[in-house]
Amino acid sequence: MGNIFQYIVKAIIPIIVGGVVIYGVKKKVKVYECFVEGAKEGLNICVRIFPYLLAMLLAVNCFRASGAMDYVINLIKPLVKFVGIPPEIVPIIFIKPLSGSGALGVYTDVVKQFGPDSYIGTAASIIMGSTETIFYTLTVYFGAIGIKKIRHSLWVALIVDFCAVLVAVNLAKFIIY
Repeated sequence: MGNIFQYIVKAIIPIIVGGVVIYGVKKKVKVYECFVEGAKEGLNICVRIFPYLLAMLLAVNCFRASGAMDYVINLIKPLVKFVGIPPEIVPIIFIKPLSGSGALGVYTDVVKQFGPDSYIGTAASIIMGSTETIFYTLTVYFGAIGIKKIRHSLWVALIVDFCAVLVAVNLAKFIIY
C-alpha cells in the first residue's frame, strides 16, 4: 500500500498532464495547438511585465545596499518590542515583502543562530510560510494586466502581512510553550 502511494505522489504531475490531454482529446480540442498558443501568450506576458519587475528588483537592491534597510530596522526595534515581536525577526518582516530570496537568506541566518525549534526560529518559520512577497506579487500581477495605479491593494496587502506576523508570533508562543 505504501509503495503505491509513493508511486502516485512521484507521478502526480505526469498524471495531471496526461489527464488534461486525455480530457482535451475527448472533448475534441486541439491540445497541442492550444498549448503552443498558451506558451506564446505566456511569453508575451513575460515581455510586458519585465520592465516593472526590473524596476522593482533594482529599487529593492538599492534600498538594501544603501543601508537604509538597516537604519529603518534599528529605528523601529523599540516599537516592535512594545508590540511583542522579537527584534531578531524584524529583518525577515521587512525583507519578505520585498524579496523572497533575501528573506530566505535572513531566515537561514536566524535559524542557524537560534535553532529551528526555538521560539524565534519557529516564529521566523511561520512568517516565511504565511507572508507574501507583496511588492513582487503586485508588480507581476498588476504589470501583467497593465494596471499602473495599485490604489488600495498595497495598503491592504501590508495590513494583512502585519496581521500574519502578529498571528505567527503568537502561534509560535503557543507551539513552544
